[in-house]
Amino acid sequence: MLKYVLAGASVGMGLYLALVAGSPGERGLTYPVVDTGQTRFYDSARAVAIPESGAAFYGQDAHYQGLLPAYHDNGDGTVADLNTGLMWQRDPGDKVTWDAAVSGAQALNLAGYTDWRLPSIKELYSLIQFSGTDPILHPGAAGQALVPFVDTNYFVFRYGDPSHNERSIDAQYWSSTQYVSTTMNGNRTAFGVNFADGRIKGYPSVMAGPPGRQHPMTAFARYVRGNPAYGRNHFVDNGDGTVSDHATGLMWTKADSGVGMDWEHALAYAENLEFAGYSNWRLPNAKELQSIVDYTRSPATAGTAAIDPLFETTPIQDEAGGKDFPYFWTGTTHASSDGSGRQAVYIAFGTAYGYMRMPRESSTLRLLDVHGAGAQRCDLKEGDAATLPKGRGPQGDVMRIMNFVRCVRVID
Repeated sequence: MLKYVLAGASVGMGLYLALVAGSPGERGLTYPVVDTGQTRFYDSARAVAIPESGAAFYGQDAHYQGLLPAYHDNGDGTVADLNTGLMWQRDPGDKVTWDAAVSGAQALNLAGYTDWRLPSIKELYSLIQFSGTDPILHPGAAGQALVPFVDTNYFVFRYGDPSHNERSIDAQYWSSTQYVSTTMNGNRTAFGVNFADGRIKGYPSVMAGPPGRQHPMTAFARYVRGNPAYGRNHFVDNGDGTVSDHATGLMWTKADSGVGMDWEHALAYAENLEFAGYSNWRLPNAKELQSIVDYTRSPATAGTAAIDPLFETTPIQDEAGGKDFPYFWTGTTHASSDGSGRQAVYIAFGTAYGYMRMPRESSTLRLLDVHGAGAQRCDLKEGDAATLPKGRGPQGDVMRIMNFVRCVRVID
């Protein structure tokens, strides 16, 4: 990996795109997936020494270093991503509604550029770094060391403000990607990234309810410009049970594991797979797996998983007894601010279910699509899901633990 030290004033779009030529750009990639930045190793509960090849927990995110994050502060309120060809607004300002976030891009004139846009969910997710830690919200956790899931050397970041009745995790960022279905109780929904707790969730762009009693959510909007091809896949069915994405340079198994398994066994399954003449399959990291989500699909609207139909996805029976599609493990640990690593990241290619009180004042819990197909959340690496029959967290996220696997390798 080449590193660049740039002096002087602003780096223009043409210059920093040229600098990328020494990295995967020279292979013609239009959608380079930047590494997660996770360098610590974990077992099912905590950080550990580096697992050796063949040992338990070998093959996790930190074993495979990809394209390292590389940014340049242009000194004019913008930040250049030297890998993706995207230019970002450094300071998002105050929180706004989703409608205001969309219209705000058209009015923005920053550093002499007027072609800003609200990023897609794939563009926005390119900034996430899993060196961050998820805040622990239980009482007595005030001394926790908070580390956000974004590089604060380059990007202005703010946790939620308790003086405004916000939680520390109320640091959500809007994307332009709208969910093709609805969440909660019929809310129109847009996807966003929470850089405080490291998740993709669907957020209500307009709350369902009677006129005059709707309360649109507000979140940050960080605008982007450049590389209009970023986030667009170029899939090719290789005819041997594999699918290549020539936009990202990654090859995928066309079929999934067919059964769910805990995280330790998911790592071993991928590491031991010999298929289509290749033996270097592995569990994808969070950003690699998110790259193949198709946000134009959902079980509720298309009757399919949120993935291109070139791929085969095993149907499952959901917690209500209906047909749905699995959560898929990644090799990325979702570390907590108390130093533990009991959870790993998954992508919901099916419905992102949770148990919510509906109506809010009642004691009745309903199983709802709370975050949308294509959400990125986390699950316990081991255990018995039957001990968590009503989920975990503020939205009662359904915990399955036995999640599915789709393997990946870098195209030679």
